[in-house]
Amino acid sequence: MKDKKLVLEDGTVFEGQGFGSNGERVAELVYNTSVVGYQEAFSDPSNMEYIMVMGYPVIGSYGLTDEDYESNELTISGLVVREYSKYPSNFRYTHELAERMDENNVPGISGVDTREIVRIIKEKGSMRAMIANIDTDTNECLKKIKEYNVPKDVVSKISTKKVWYSRTLNYKYTIACIDLGLKRSLIKMLKDLGCNVVVVPYNASIETIMKYKPNGIFISDGPSNPYDIDNVIDTINTLKGKMPILGVGLGQEVIELAYGAKLYKQKVGHNGCNIPVRNLKTNRIEITSQNDQYAVDIESLKKTELKPTHQNVIDGIIAGVEDKKNKVIAVQYNPSPSDSDDYVFRRFINMLGGKKNA
Repeated sequence: MKDKKLVLEDGTVFEGQGFGSNGERVAELVYNTSVVGYQEAFSDPSNMEYIMVMGYPVIGSYGLTDEDYESNELTISGLVVREYSKYPSNFRYTHELAERMDENNVPGISGVDTREIVRIIKEKGSMRAMIANIDTDTNECLKKIKEYNVPKDVVSKISTKKVWYSRTLNYKYTIACIDLGLKRSLIKMLKDLGCNVVVVPYNASIETIMKYKPNGIFISDGPSNPYDIDNVIDTINTLKGKMPILGVGLGQEVIELAYGAKLYKQKVGHNGCNIPVRNLKTNRIEITSQNDQYAVDIESLKKTELKPTHQNVIDGIIAGVEDKKNKVIAVQYNPSPSDSDDYVFRRFINMLGGKKNA
């Protein structure tokens, strides 16, 4: 494997050892604060078009397991780690991380000071970067970085192309899921609460959605700029008030846009599974998993029918909203299963009422 270098948009260069794919990639550089769960992060559709810097120093130590993917493949564009573990120790593992990275054309670089890279991102904000072969001219790398623009069709690439089903025994409700970059774990949460899930493309028509007679609408998390998917905003405005709607991650962002709020790109987004959020109703702190780069402008939110329900403890960004009248709720994070009545999926199920879809 060739040695690699990481070239940042500001001209900073880090040299290290390559692993994964031999290719070169340009993408937005973000850091992830997770201590465990790297497989879920690397296969999360929300992380498409990211080169991910892992804050935890050793990655790859427990390999990859077939049952733990959030999608069918690794979705990140590149990976930066302090130390890559070549020899996984886990009775469940089925593949080495570098092996799957090579199959998915994901280059990696190890042996670099990830603490310094994280500090640079925190101080200067998320920026574009390139993982390149060590002998690639740095000026050529900077030229490619300057020319790179985040694609506007990321959701269309990751969303399902056809309707598909995920069924459970003795179901109570049918949920139509608008796929903006759906994670497998979110489907499982709905099924565990007695729901059959009908997954539809991000650009599905109202007629297509209503054909399955859903009791509620679920708008999944996903990658990209929420302003790039106008059709989903139109769908929300058409269905709002007709049935309960739940949005997660990007799903919350498009709901906020549908209500007329404004969003902005954060200097540094949230990527990790250890991010504290305050439930504004109970005043309890929830430790959450998040993958987002956009946030709602609080002043613009005040002019809508949406009310904040959750708030990020660290930076005060709104992490949950609701419209009680129209039975619309959303959270910026990925919910963890819970028996609590405040568990967002349970709140959603409670809104569906007693009607069972035939």
